[in-house]
Amino acid sequence: MATPHIDPSIDEYLRRRLMPVEGAIPQLDGIDMYGNSIPAETVGGDLFEYINFQQRYNIDARIARALKLSHTYLEPLPGEQSPRNGVDAHVLWLKTQPGYNAAVAAEYRRAKSSEQVRIAEDLPELYTTAGVLLVDAQGHGIISAKIASTVHDTFHAFMLAELDRNGKTTPNFFEDINLRLAQSVTARNALGRDPNDNSREIATMLYGEIRPSGHFRFVNFGHPPPLVFSAEYDKFVEIDKARMVQFLALGLEIPEDHPDRNRYLSMALRKARMTSKDVAEITLMSPGDLLFLYTDGVYDGSDEQDRLRIEQVIREHKDEPAKEICNAILQHAVQQDGYLEQTGEDDRIDDKTVFIIKRR
Repeated sequence: MATPHIDPSIDEYLRRRLMPVEGAIPQLDGIDMYGNSIPAETVGGDLFEYINFQQRYNIDARIARALKLSHTYLEPLPGEQSPRNGVDAHVLWLKTQPGYNAAVAAEYRRAKSSEQVRIAEDLPELYTTAGVLLVDAQGHGIISAKIASTVHDTFHAFMLAELDRNGKTTPNFFEDINLRLAQSVTARNALGRDPNDNSREIATMLYGEIRPSGHFRFVNFGHPPPLVFSAEYDKFVEIDKARMVQFLALGLEIPEDHPDRNRYLSMALRKARMTSKDVAEITLMSPGDLLFLYTDGVYDGSDEQDRLRIEQVIREHKDEPAKEICNAILQHAVQQDGYLEQTGEDDRIDDKTVFIIKRR
């Protein structure tokens, strides 16, 4: 007798969506990484994900396509054929403009062809790059999980376009995600917007990319900053604050020069959109150095005693794989929850996520 199919509940469905499998862990020479998450309820608002570029995207096919387009873009459109691509369409538009000059169209084709060559040259870096995405939606439970899921879906949809357009992640990619979480001045859906309701979808996000050299580049929207544990000094080491750029949580701050800035509510207005200077950098210098990424259910980034206790946990497990270090910190955080329950501070218990990147 066949086993009846049972659809998962909404919270079970969201929990599965927000938790990656170990098979997705990128394999980089000299780097060991592992993350895990424990929701405060059946499902929570924490999300972490390995961005395994080799597994998720066909890098070879993307390189081949870029090189093919670099040649196609140079070829004039035969006869009266319909445009083969956006470059053909633009050239046809140029021909309708007063004073059209064939040399202008040829120069445009060369520029767009060169752009594809650059993309083809940048794409191979993805073979030796691994990404890590951490999202912490305000609160915990199904609503928070839905917000985290929105960030997740937005991230991957924009990543497809980003790799098509640039062959790598750029500041504009993160600005688009930030705008997606911003609150529209007008109604966002059929329910409309209550002007007296100050609630909004709030989520922090940290996304970074690690290379075999131990170089970690990341952007931070309201998330607790990473901590670096030095194998040489056997403790967390201070990081130059000038290299730790941090924006407000997603959607709370719209750049002043964004064309749609008057269409969204913003707590503050940045003077300009992100640039490469706003991408923070950390380098794990020596074997055994590790990067500790987390959500505020584990550590809020401010309490010195909490920091020292986590530092001690890492010190006791520093020679173990990233997975064991990660789980030891999570076990410590769960034990701290027991203390909060005993002292009647249950409201401080939150979703917990830890991500460890260790240089071998």
